[in-house]
Amino acid sequence: MSDKTIRREAFAKINLGLDVVRRLPNGYHEVRMIMQTVGICDVLTFRKAASGIQLIVDKEELPSDQNNLIYKAAKLLMDTAGISDTKGVCITLEKHIPIAAGMAGGSTDAAAALLGINELYEIGYDVDKLKELGVKIGADVPYCIQGGTALAEGIGEVLSVLPTPPACHLVIVKPDINVSTKFVYENLKANELESHPDIDGMIEGLEKGDLKAITDRLANVLETVTVPAYPIIDEIKQSMLDAGAEGALMSGSGPTVFGIFTELEKAKQAAKRIEDAELAKQVFVTAFC
Repeated sequence: MSDKTIRREAFAKINLGLDVVRRLPNGYHEVRMIMQTVGICDVLTFRKAASGIQLIVDKEELPSDQNNLIYKAAKLLMDTAGISDTKGVCITLEKHIPIAAGMAGGSTDAAAALLGINELYEIGYDVDKLKELGVKIGADVPYCIQGGTALAEGIGEVLSVLPTPPACHLVIVKPDINVSTKFVYENLKANELESHPDIDGMIEGLEKGDLKAITDRLANVLETVTVPAYPIIDEIKQSMLDAGAEGALMSGSGPTVFGIFTELEKAKQAAKRIEDAELAKQVFVTAFC
């Protein structure tokens, strides 16, 4: 058995804009979102094993069996490639992305599993094939395979590459609550939304490299459900704006909030202010990647 080890970083994402166009007959929602990877990542390592899938996690609240998306991704890829009867894999997860945070932590780990095992066993699937498998695991997985800045449409799997936003600093805050994505989407009144994010205007801002055009258009329709249920989200947003953020928004279905800053010092002060007020324990100062 080869002792070759593959190491992959799995980056978190935020949504610069998130619109829900309508609820589909199958229960899914049609979305238009601008997705962006940020500099917080989990680290996965992959080693060949004689048989089966062994997943080692460093957080006791995470499952290490078929209930983990990493395990599901590994099984799907190995079954599809026809190697699950003769080969196995040992996967170790070092978790840094906040759990249940609206940052695609599970999806990005699944994406890393598809990429890592594809490389480990030299399966030879291209990115499009991996994305095709990824969407069977979760709507965000194809984006997480691609990364960067992208417009996501359909249920999130139809992707168009966009220019990276201008360099800036981010404060990312995960309050000490967990939000169920299922709860948020089930309670979203998609047909009664009074306003929708200006996704096209934001795309134009990205194409022009105009940070203000982006920060002026930060919007997420899921806030209409999550913020009334968890007012601390608004508290954190306001704290960031008071500290000089160009804009602040909840990511995904929440509860994570991010603020965009042009000055690193202001970003650091905002992070300290949130920690001192004990609004959250998980506070990061980072950037787009």
